[in-house]
Formats: sequence, C-alpha cells, structure tokens
Amino acid sequence: MPVYKRILLKLSGEVLAGNAKMGIDFDTVNSVCSAIKKCVDSGVEVGIVVGGGNFWRGRTGGNMDRTRADHMGMLATVMNSLALADGLEQLSVPVRVQTAIAMQQIAEPYIRNKAVRHFEKGRVVIFGCGTGNPFFTTDTAAALRAIEIGADIMFKASNVDGIYDKDPHKFEDAKKYDTLSYTDILANDLKVMDGTAASLCRDNKLPILVFNLEDPVNIIKAVNGENIGTIVKED
Repeated sequence: MPVYKRILLKLSGEVLAGNAKMGIDFDTVNSVCSAIKKCVDSGVEVGIVVGGGNFWRGRTGGNMDRTRADHMGMLATVMNSLALADGLEQLSVPVRVQTAIAMQQIAEPYIRNKAVRHFEKGRVVIFGCGTGNPFFTTDTAAALRAIEIGADIMFKASNVDGIYDKDPHKFEDAKKYDTLSYTDILANDLKVMDGTAASLCRDNKLPILVFNLEDPVNIIKAVNGENIGTIVKED
C-alpha cells in the first residue's frame, strides 16, 4: 500500500538513455512509465521533473555563454518530458506537460494551481525547462516544484543506489548512508545534489529519497515505503 499521497519524481536524463548513454532508449522509457502507471493506479499523485543530460549539459558548452548553454539544457528537458508523456499515454495514463518557458504549441505553461488541479483529476504532470532560469539545476527545479505542489516527498532516481561518502564508481570502500540530514550534505559537500536544492529542501522540511532506477520497480517500492536507497530529512 502506498505511504505517500503525492510525490515528485526527479529523473536524471542519463537514466532515459539506457545503455546507449546518449539520446532516448524507449525500452527504458516504457519500463519507467510502467512503474509510474502502477503508482498512479494505486492512487498516488505523481509529478515529474526530468533532466536533460542525455542530450546536453551546459557545463560542457566550452566557451559558450552560460545563459545560452543553460537554455539549450532546458530545451533538452522538454524533449525528455515529451518522450515520457508519450510513454505514459501509450499506457493510457492521463498526463500533462508544463514548461517554465512558454511554448504553447507543444506544452502548457507552468501554472501551480492548474498543476494541482491535474493531480486532483488523476493526471501525471511533467515539469519541463527546469526553473526557467539559467544557473539553476534541475535538482533545484525538482525541489522547488515539490514544495510548490505540496508533495509529501521528493524521489531522486538516478544510477546510484543511495548516497555515499565518496563516489562508489571510483572507490570500492565507499560507505553508503541509510539516513542523512541536509546539514550533513551541506557540511560534508556530498555531491548528491547542489547546495541550492539541499538548502531549499531543508528550509521547507521536504524529505528526499535517493535510489537507483536501474530497476524501475524501485519507484513502486519507494512509494510503498520499502527500505531502499538513502532518506534525507532534517533532524
């Protein structure tokens, strides 16, 4: 049984690329969407923020103007949002895409009250374009949207099964945490999310669960309160 009524699911763009590492792997998208459908069918209201790293990362833009590079990253998140929306619609899950930068021909503009109304009608809402501002990550966008929509928790699903004291892909002796506080993350400069996102969650008492999306069933386990990943909350 679900233990959360409304969640914000943060997906990294790289996850949607599957083994290809770039672009969109639609088998992966379908697996993720199938797990989301089961959550929706159980009565959970789902909001999604997705990154764009499978297409573009602003910090890899060389000498490009940072603002322009970040705008390109925002457009990458829209492509991923549309791919997720299509995957959900193919499973008969009602869904809306809202973007922080107006592009009415392909998505709704982000309006908080309208998003909440979609949730109340059983629709999934995918938030594209991050915050709509350069210099802010999609982690910060996810934290912001989660707080705005009154989510019970933010799920951060990526390619790591929790938070470690150092990169587990590089160090065999990396230690995994079961629970952490936001103060720990900020004080120890743990790279699970940027400082702005961590501070925003801490100040608004929003818990975060970090887990691995290699098996999309983990989304269902997380919704049901099973002990996976690392939970971050203030003491």
